[in-house]
Amino acid sequence: MRILVVEDERKVAAFVRQGLVEEGHAVEVTADGEAALEAVAEGPPFDLVVLDVMLPRRGGLDVLRSLRALRVQTPVLLLTARDGVADKVAGLDAGADDYLTKPFGVRELVARARALLRRPRRAAVEARLTADASFEANGEGAQPIRIHGIEIDPARRRVRIEGRDVELTDQEFRLLHLLATHAGIVFSREALLTKIWRGDTYVTVRSVDTLVKRLRRRIETDPANPRFLLTVWGVGYKFADV
Repeated sequence: MRILVVEDERKVAAFVRQGLVEEGHAVEVTADGEAALEAVAEGPPFDLVVLDVMLPRRGGLDVLRSLRALRVQTPVLLLTARDGVADKVAGLDAGADDYLTKPFGVRELVARARALLRRPRRAAVEARLTADASFEANGEGAQPIRIHGIEIDPARRRVRIEGRDVELTDQEFRLLHLLATHAGIVFSREALLTKIWRGDTYVTVRSVDTLVKRLRRRIETDPANPRFLLTVWGVGYKFADV
């Protein structure tokens, strides 16, 4: 199997590489996020990416979001020096398949890598990607929905609330469509960053809050007391359940 290791600490990179090479894999090592994206884009496909979170030039989570935004479904094993629950959730939300907290042993690393390399691509993931691709193509094939008096037509990029047209930017429309088609499901800010901005480097979780505020001003009668776009404190946002 071809494995890409993205790690800027030389000793850790050598340690990881040796363990994987001894398993019989072909291992390529790079020390920063930009070089990692170039390696994925230019070379033959990798079967696994082992990705450190703290990297120069471009952080690991940013690299991960960019990979998923480009529809790269290669399994990613995240390496992190932080063991907090919030940090692990952020990694998984960004698209990681598994994570290891530093320091770790070579046997655990190899076992995690082996498990990811054996993992089949699930039909549910492929179905979701197909649906996402349909929406990306200007909503072609996506069905209009109606919920809580809001009509959303992806093909025409049109939103009507109680009979009146509401003009939305592309990001506002994408956010509304995503949440409304998953009513009642809570999305973390990190997950919304991945799905709405698709790997843009110059955004943070605060960008999500700003976009939510803008959208509320357009669709809510009283933005300070929203009926549709609800905050789940400490977690993220959701659309009011049916």
